[in-house]
Amino acid sequence: MRVGELAPNFSLPDHENRVRSLRDLLENKKFLILYFYPKDDTPGCTKEACGFRDLLNEIRGMNGDVVGISVDDARSHQSFSKKYSLGFTLLTDSKGEVARLFDSFSEEKGRCLRKTFVIDEKGRVIGAFEEIKAEDHPLRALEYVKEKIGRG
Repeated sequence: MRVGELAPNFSLPDHENRVRSLRDLLENKKFLILYFYPKDDTPGCTKEACGFRDLLNEIRGMNGDVVGISVDDARSHQSFSKKYSLGFTLLTDSKGEVARLFDSFSEEKGRCLRKTFVIDEKGRVIGAFEEIKAEDHPLRALEYVKEKIGRG
């Protein structure tokens, strides 16, 4: 998935076992920060998720949202979200099918790679981050959105 391409409209179950599509997630939003991560409740993924949590009010104030995707099941996502009061949607891509569409899956490891995409209200990828550090990329993604989309 490259900048300028339309993101595929996928459907996956969320941490409450509700099926959510990309169109649903973008509804009435200016942008979506969609991030793929390896595993719930691991040190790097926890730093990353908490980083997005800490920026969530600012992101939503700009009419955006955050969604995380990994191969972990809904129960794991629910526990992870509750433990850290994440407040945003986590999706289960148990077979890595959506991650593969975004070139964000490791066949060797059987899990998602750490990659982030910014998708505009029309479903177009306007930003992509591949070589990122878990602890600093939520802020990098927000700064990128501010530069590309504006502050609201």
